[in-house]
Amino acid sequence: MPNRSGWRWPAASSRGRTITETLHESGYGSSGRFYAITNKSLGMTPSHFKDGGSKETLHFAVGDTSLGAIVVASSAKGIAAILMGDDAEALLRDLQDRFPKAILVGGNADYERTIAQVVGLIEAPNLTTNLPLDIRGTVFQRRVWHALQSVLAGETISYDEIARRVGHPRAIGAVASACASNPLAVAIPCQRVVRHDGTFFGYTWGLERKSALLGREGKIAD
Repeated sequence: MPNRSGWRWPAASSRGRTITETLHESGYGSSGRFYAITNKSLGMTPSHFKDGGSKETLHFAVGDTSLGAIVVASSAKGIAAILMGDDAEALLRDLQDRFPKAILVGGNADYERTIAQVVGLIEAPNLTTNLPLDIRGTVFQRRVWHALQSVLAGETISYDEIARRVGHPRAIGAVASACASNPLAVAIPCQRVVRHDGTFFGYTWGLERKSALLGREGKIAD
C-alpha cells in the first residue's frame, strides 16, 4: 500500500500473519521463493522458529521508505526495533539475531498505524512524534540513548559531549558503541551524533542515510 513517498506495508488481517505470510504479502513472489528467503533469514523453518524460544511475542512488519527497506517490531510495551537497510532479508536476519528467543508474528491491520508513524518519522525526522518505545539495553546504553533523545531536530552533538552528559567524560568509545548498538533507528536519533569537529564518524544504517536524515532536519543540504 504505497503512499506518495513510495513506502508500503504488508497486507494483513485481524488474525495476524506469520513471518512467511508477511514476506509473501510484501511481494517476495512464489511460495518456494518466500520459504527460501525465510529459511535463509531465520536459519530454521518458520514452524520451528515459532514453536521455540521464549513466550514473548513481537509483532513485526516489512516496508519501504524513500531511504530503503525497514523492519519494525513491537512488544506489548512499544516499538522494540526499527531497522533500516537495503535488503529486507538482511534486516529480518538482524531482527532474529537481536531477539533470538522471541516469537515473531506479522503485524495485523491494527499495526498499520504504528508502521505509518514510523515511516512518517523517517520521511520527516524534524517533526515531533510520540511513538511508544520499548527501549532495551544496559544501564549505560540507556543513559546514552536518553541523552540522544534530548537532542532536538536540526541540532547535532559530539560523542565527547554525550560522554560528559552521562557522567563518564572519558568513555567516548563506549558512547560510540552504544550509538552503534541502538536498535531504534531515528526514534533514538543517533544520526545527530558527530565528531567534535562536526564530521561524521559512522552510522549503523549507513552514512548516506545519516546525511539524508540530517538534511531533512535542516542541518545540512540533503
